[in-house]
Amino acid sequence: MTKPEQRNRSRTPYNKGHSDKSASPEEGWIWGRHAVLAALANPRRKVLKVLATRNAARDLPEGTAFDETDPKDIDRLLPDGAVHQGFAIRARAPEEDRLSSVADPTHGVLLVFDQITDPHNAGAIFRSAAAFGARAVIMQDRKSPPLFGAMAKAAVGAAEVVPAIRVVNIANALAELRDAGRFVIGLAGEAEDSLPDLIEAHGGPGLVIVLGAEDKGLRPRVADHCDALGRIPTTGKVESLNVSNAAAVALYSAHMKRLSAQAGKGG
Repeated sequence: MTKPEQRNRSRTPYNKGHSDKSASPEEGWIWGRHAVLAALANPRRKVLKVLATRNAARDLPEGTAFDETDPKDIDRLLPDGAVHQGFAIRARAPEEDRLSSVADPTHGVLLVFDQITDPHNAGAIFRSAAAFGARAVIMQDRKSPPLFGAMAKAAVGAAEVVPAIRVVNIANALAELRDAGRFVIGLAGEAEDSLPDLIEAHGGPGLVIVLGAEDKGLRPRVADHCDALGRIPTTGKVESLNVSNAAAVALYSAHMKRLSAQAGKGG
């Protein structure tokens, strides 16, 4: 991680013109204790500026250069209602791996976003991906939330430990993963096959799980590039699960399949 070179405790208020609303996809603000501390620990992040209140600064890693400021000055930089807990950093997007670096089926389960745009959903999915051992999250280079702001806050640091890989075309990326020997399952509420059954039959380190957009689900061409479509069995008392909840269920099922397979080998 690159830190600001000079320790600065200036209390000069910062200009609202540097707010997250004008940030590019490659640079933005991250706020909140867990998200900021995780970003500072991520060697793939280039940190441009660290802001902290006097109390928050006590939790910064030893030797971190930072500007001491008041909570209201941090408020001016962030979207209305952002809960920053006295921490905010300006940073660049993490360095990304190439799709080819995770294509091999032995590299672990992959999660694919098909135009998931809501940053809170995306952040929650990253959190589940970290909890259940996903190797990486694959997103389109457009129509995907940046790894800053509300998305990083919702991920509670998970966006720093689960690599994000951006690709130009999701369908083409799935074709490349299938050519490498991976098995691709797309989540679809209308699917005939049960997701747990598919994972039982095909789950393993080479599994790829594809999640569709919050409102429209999988796009037809993306669905066509899956090996199978699976639905999550429910009681039917609700029409569907939120995409972040569906991701958690799918990742948990894949995680339990891996644990079962490992236990069988140990026995």
